[in-house]
Amino acid sequence: MFSDSGNLDKAFKCQACGKAFGDSEQLNTHTNVHTGDRAAQCQCQVCGKAFSESDTLKVHMRLHTGDKPYKCHVCGKAFTGSGKLYRHMRIHTGEKPYKCHECDKAFGLSHYLKIHVRVHTGEKPYTCSLCDKSFSHTVSLRIHEQCADSNVKPHLCPYCGKQFKLNCHLKDHVRIHS
Repeated sequence: MFSDSGNLDKAFKCQACGKAFGDSEQLNTHTNVHTGDRAAQCQCQVCGKAFSESDTLKVHMRLHTGDKPYKCHVCGKAFTGSGKLYRHMRIHTGEKPYKCHECDKAFGLSHYLKIHVRVHTGEKPYTCSLCDKSFSHTVSLRIHEQCADSNVKPHLCPYCGKQFKLNCHLKDHVRIHS
């Protein structure tokens, strides 16, 4: 449903998670993450997270130390890894390599495309634990739950005047009047 022009040359795919790699050696190294072979991994002494390569652990450690050696020459924002700086630069260049095949809308980050595709699929993966209403975005669920957690009851039944915190509860209630 979407294209990622950066993955066209990555023919070696992990059977466990689908992540793609440029050669079999990279794939084999990555596979250790799934096998649980701790001897082949490097482990963070701060949080315990395991990595298959020492370089990956080194980049991860920057999260704990706050070290951000990669700086944007346009705005000065700093990043822990070169990949994050590379993705950030798209803000300045306007590059949008992730394209929707349904409507040709383009995005600078694959994550934004994944969220956008829900417009076409109708997918709503975030469900309220109180009323089972589903949402396509986490922020929509959060707003809904905040309303549910407050004592404000803005939804009024037109038949009997009973008030509800959530519109979905009002809709359920209105059925008793018909």
